[in-house]
Amino acid sequence: PEFKLFSFLTSASPTQASEPPNPTEEQPPLGTGSLSFPWSHLRLPGYIVPLHYHLLLHPNLTMLSYSGTVRIELQVQNNTNWVVLHSKGLRITTATMLDQNLAHLSDKVLPVLHNPTHEQTAIFSPRVLSGGQKYFLFLEFGAELGEGFYGFYRSTYRTSSGETRNLASTHFEPTSARMAFPCFDEPSFKANYSVSIRRSRAHIALSNMPVEQTVVLDDGLMEDRFAVSVRMSSYLVAFIVCDFRSVSATTASGVKVSVYAAPEKWQHTHYALKAAVKLLEFYEKYFNIKYPLPKQDLVAIPDFQAGAMENWGLITFRETSLLYDPATSSGSDRVWVTMVIAHELAHQWFGNLVTMQWWNDIWLNEGFARYMEYISVNATYPKLRVEDYLVDTCFAAIGRDSLNSSRPISSAAESPTQIEEMFDTVSYNKGACVLHMLRHYLTDQVFQSGIVRYLRRYSYSNAHNQDLWDSLANTCSEEEFSSGEHCYSSRQAAKNANLYAGEHLDLTSMMNTWTLQTGVPLVTVTRQGSHLLLKQERFLRTAHPSDPAWPSLQQGFLWHIPLTYRTDTSTSIHRHLMTTLTDSVDVGEEVGWVKVNVDMAGYYLVHYDGSGWDDLIQLLKDNHTALTFMDRTHLIHNAFQLTTAGRLSLDKALDLIGYLRSESHTVPLLEGLGYLEAFYRIVERRDIPDVTQNLRTYILWYFRDVIDRQTWSDKGSVSERRLRSELLSLACHLGDLPCLKQAQRSFTHWLDSNSTLNLPADVAETVYSVGAQEDTGWASLLQTYTHSLSETHKHKILSALASSRDTNKLTRLLELGLEGEVIRTQDLDSLIAMVARNPRGHHLAWSYVQKYWSTLVDKFQLGSFSIRNIIIGTTAQFSSTEELTEVRVFFESIHEQASQLRVTEVAMDNIQKNILWLQRNLGTLRSWLDQQID
Repeated sequence: PEFKLFSFLTSASPTQASEPPNPTEEQPPLGTGSLSFPWSHLRLPGYIVPLHYHLLLHPNLTMLSYSGTVRIELQVQNNTNWVVLHSKGLRITTATMLDQNLAHLSDKVLPVLHNPTHEQTAIFSPRVLSGGQKYFLFLEFGAELGEGFYGFYRSTYRTSSGETRNLASTHFEPTSARMAFPCFDEPSFKANYSVSIRRSRAHIALSNMPVEQTVVLDDGLMEDRFAVSVRMSSYLVAFIVCDFRSVSATTASGVKVSVYAAPEKWQHTHYALKAAVKLLEFYEKYFNIKYPLPKQDLVAIPDFQAGAMENWGLITFRETSLLYDPATSSGSDRVWVTMVIAHELAHQWFGNLVTMQWWNDIWLNEGFARYMEYISVNATYPKLRVEDYLVDTCFAAIGRDSLNSSRPISSAAESPTQIEEMFDTVSYNKGACVLHMLRHYLTDQVFQSGIVRYLRRYSYSNAHNQDLWDSLANTCSEEEFSSGEHCYSSRQAAKNANLYAGEHLDLTSMMNTWTLQTGVPLVTVTRQGSHLLLKQERFLRTAHPSDPAWPSLQQGFLWHIPLTYRTDTSTSIHRHLMTTLTDSVDVGEEVGWVKVNVDMAGYYLVHYDGSGWDDLIQLLKDNHTALTFMDRTHLIHNAFQLTTAGRLSLDKALDLIGYLRSESHTVPLLEGLGYLEAFYRIVERRDIPDVTQNLRTYILWYFRDVIDRQTWSDKGSVSERRLRSELLSLACHLGDLPCLKQAQRSFTHWLDSNSTLNLPADVAETVYSVGAQEDTGWASLLQTYTHSLSETHKHKILSALASSRDTNKLTRLLELGLEGEVIRTQDLDSLIAMVARNPRGHHLAWSYVQKYWSTLVDKFQLGSFSIRNIIIGTTAQFSSTEELTEVRVFFESIHEQASQLRVTEVAMDNIQKNILWLQRNLGTLRSWLDQQID
């Protein structure tokens, strides 16, 4: 939906190795008093496998509850009296066991035991279930529709006439199918599902498959019976009961695609429909595997915690990720909607067709879907220039990975909270960037054919990391492959040798260094005559080689790095696989400059020793187009990361971006500006007036021309529109007079039109933020927010409301977020982060999180993205030892919860990094600015 060595899975883990509790022939008394829960592991026993679920649900949208029955066909592998499965918060009223002819095994109702801490239920059968036989477990159950965002939960929307309507929808990934119906809720227990749903005539019901028949029941209710699903994991099951409207179209291969939304938002579904059809057709070609279901629905759910969820055939979205209104959506909004649709459709193959064996390898789903967004949107919507955004994906991954609190891509995760935390920057962004590096190394064609082989070989089943490396390394022909044999022959090895730049590749050894090891490498390059001397180490922003702990932090780290470099003497890209701590390559002659990690395709940072940085600074001054825009962006990023780590002086990095005046490409321009803005925010927040004032003066003076060139419109390419949004927002934040005046004028027009005027979407947020500084403006914006039907528009207004300098207003917003009426709970985590970004609001937001911590955890679940967003969003602003202590003390006070979370370590590392940045760089920044201002 936007994380230790993995051998623990293949070794004797409880699922595979445990024996069932001993079967007993004699019948115990029927009460559960004499029975104790038969299973002690978090993972279910592996000796009972579900084959087919027959699920009937009857939600009542007035009473906000539902009842249901499930009949699960089971394959029993060893003799046992017990069936252990998952169930959370469900009232199970009846349990019976049937043999394969549907005859009752016992004439009594069976005892049902619960183990709430493991979210498990066990059913005792007095008659032994024999290994090798099939049985049916029949359960009747009921529950309330959930209050949060998990399981089978209630969502509401308001019509323009002010009426509130209910709907019921599901979100199961990773471990919440058990909240909707009793099931074997682990990804490897794949089964077929036959779903039936009862509803009133006023509603429609949707599920993974199309409706096969609708029956009218006695009481005027309808029962929709859906076609049998393909074999899939429980977390992909989905059902919705609502009164939405849809638009539909059919792909070239005959798949019916429909986009659903609340009736009054129906007109904003057309862009998503076009994009979904285009992308689905692209994936069928790219993966060379037909989409296996007859239909694909995309549904905009009004209350939704994630960005979207890839349920097979019934993808659910937050409204801002699916609905697109050209009148109020910016260029970036369009990119976002297209990327999210691309992500979820990629999952129909990566994740749904082939699923990871266990959650430790969730990156196989998420890293792939994140990377496929770039490949697919680049092919289908080249004008969106999504490759410009790939750098941000990799920089975000490096940001997390250069802290000691990071984790390997593939990490152990057992409890629901640990599993939930795996959906993070490491699984998504680092996963995507490591795949990007691998694709560049293997070539597009070898990468693509390996992926196709992986998807075919493991269709409808589960896979490990290793299975992917094997599929990518076996570059056999289609005939060799379809015979089903592993086709790695010596003839093949010779063929491969040519593909891999003359090196025979041990892909597993190489890729294990990227997926089983924490962190990101730094390669230091020293020039010596015609040689480049190379050294690799683990890159850390919070530690320096002079620290006593340094040797232990570096102990045992080694990557197999596919290095690339370019020099001034030829246009070709040189390649070298670095597998040792130190190495050297011969560049053949004296060269003027060398740039390592061409176009940033590799997941590593580069430091140039000796005169290396000076040569590059000079090159950018004299002729920056000698390097590609990606290379220029990469140099800016690496230089400033190295200054944070204390490895390069800040004035060197600032001199490097001295060329930006002549930069015409958005991406390096925004990269350089982004660092200056980050420094501005840290000194502004710490209230260091001289540096704040000088840095503001410098930015506005240096970037004057490019700021003045921006128009207050929605014209231009996506890149131009993105630059406009970011640049004008920064200029107004810095108090630039021309910017403030124009924003004020536009805001007054908007107010005079009684809020009916559509401002240009790219600058709307900036205009609103300037207008929100006055009482009347703020009140009008809150009023518009309350009545607007467009979530995308509301997001821009909320950001503006949260920029107010009046702390009473910020407190009011946070209160509204907690109530969840005017500001939906789904937006509370981003609201808290918005308030925390405001220099007047960062302590306010942090106090609020401490005060309402347990309420927030109840609303969002402990390991969820929202809770992590709240913790990082509020603490990332801190940069003093007092603040670090305050955060540490709070985490100690909630020790029981904090100890289950990895994100608390990340938060403290972040603050430590900010403290060190100020200690190392504030003096240099001050004197550098003094020189510039003179």
